[in-house]
Amino acid sequence: METIAIIGATGRTGRRVLDRALAAGYTVRVLARTPSAITATSDRLTVVTGDVLDASAVNQVVAGTDAVLSLFGQVKGSSPTLQADGTRVIVAAMRAYGVRRIVTLSGGGLPAVGKDEPKLPDRVIRLLLTTLAGRVLSDAKAHLEVLKASGLDWTVVRGPRLTEAPGAGSFRVGWVGVNASTSISRDDLADFILTQVHDRSFVHQMPFVSA
Repeated sequence: METIAIIGATGRTGRRVLDRALAAGYTVRVLARTPSAITATSDRLTVVTGDVLDASAVNQVVAGTDAVLSLFGQVKGSSPTLQADGTRVIVAAMRAYGVRRIVTLSGGGLPAVGKDEPKLPDRVIRLLLTTLAGRVLSDAKAHLEVLKASGLDWTVVRGPRLTEAPGAGSFRVGWVGVNASTSISRDDLADFILTQVHDRSFVHQMPFVSA
């Protein structure tokens, strides 16, 4: 079974992805500013102390892996360019160690031009995001540009409103306004993210995953 790196494994979605990766038999390397925040235990789990802007720590996590799941995002007090800057560090490490597959996480406010067909409610939500969370959306767009220029096999997984409800064990994969709903449980989103380690259907694309 392959080795994967997870960056953002202490987040509410990242924790679920980590649990599923270990249950599926993967060897997992994670990056954590506070290692004690990683509650999962396994002899196939390695925790590296550091943050995503620490190139040395990121190199340790990425080295020897087959894929990177980058699930971190802005939190209170973080840099307004954290996702783009962190993605640059990850991409540099991947190039150094010959790792090609990267899956990142974003929201439906990040547009997939030519794919999305936003309806009125979708347009309203995007307007609200631009107004209330413009910094986060700008950072998401900038991280996408980093991926596009990377030469790597990237996929950006986008989701709508994330809930803590138990997973339904299923999900829809479409585009904003196309075969999509307005929410998804973090459990089901985590299930989809893990499928992308092997699935190449969405390389260089930004699928929208919903309930």
